[in-house]
Amino acid sequence: MTAASLFIQPFAEYAFMRRALVATLALSMGSAPMGTLLVLRRMSLVGDAMGHALLPGAALGFLVAGFSLAAMSAGGFAAALAVALAAGFVTRSTSQREDASFAAFYLIALALGVMLVSTRGSSVDLMHLLFGSILAVDDAALLLIASVASLTLVVLAVIYRPLVVECLDPGFLRNVGGRGSLVHGIFLMLTVANLVAGFQALGTLMAVGLMMLPATAARFWAGELWRLALVAAGIAAASGFLGLLLSFHAQWPSGPAIVLVAGAAYLISVIAGPRDGLLWRQLRRSHRKA
Repeated sequence: MTAASLFIQPFAEYAFMRRALVATLALSMGSAPMGTLLVLRRMSLVGDAMGHALLPGAALGFLVAGFSLAAMSAGGFAAALAVALAAGFVTRSTSQREDASFAAFYLIALALGVMLVSTRGSSVDLMHLLFGSILAVDDAALLLIASVASLTLVVLAVIYRPLVVECLDPGFLRNVGGRGSLVHGIFLMLTVANLVAGFQALGTLMAVGLMMLPATAARFWAGELWRLALVAAGIAAASGFLGLLLSFHAQWPSGPAIVLVAGAAYLISVIAGPRDGLLWRQLRRSHRKA
């Protein structure tokens, strides 16, 4: 088997593979910077919670209108945003930490979503909502994914400075008259929008994988925020490309294959990344002893 038949032929011969690749690249452009910011804000598990919180809204949209892109997207967006607002309210009103509040509400939302689909749908419907099908992405889903990615990059460019300050020192932003709450709200809405876009291709369980795994892996290769975002986007795009090839040749489910490749990139980064990777730490220790 030649390199061309291994890496190029699946995309050259099959339109569904090209569409899946375009969807993955668009998701990488929007989700990776959001994942980088979530890591910077120490909200990695919050992103995972919001990804799971999509399920009841998407399930309700499915029960009302079937596999309707508009209904499922609107329902998922509303459900995840409701969980984010509810967790934020509990955090501000009580002594509970934000991650604990998100964990509680996302578990409730996840159980509610599974219950809705199980009682009114079928096991096939539930699997579709949980794991998606990037190989079945249509024009409407592609347009949604590309629009969310474009909107994310434009809005991040507009609010970049106050967002970074709000990530690092929200108290300072308040003291100089910055609208930290507004910036935080916009950030949460962008996060939810990207998870909704990812849900259309990867399902509620896999969508957060392409957002968080490349972002956590990038931390071992770059230090500055803009470089972190670029490295994370590159890892996400490469994971999508290689994951689709793996699913095509090995007949694996496409979504899990993409996330597994991203997971492998994370493990390689932990071991060999030049910024505090295990091998480099060991080399520095050996050098100091010498």
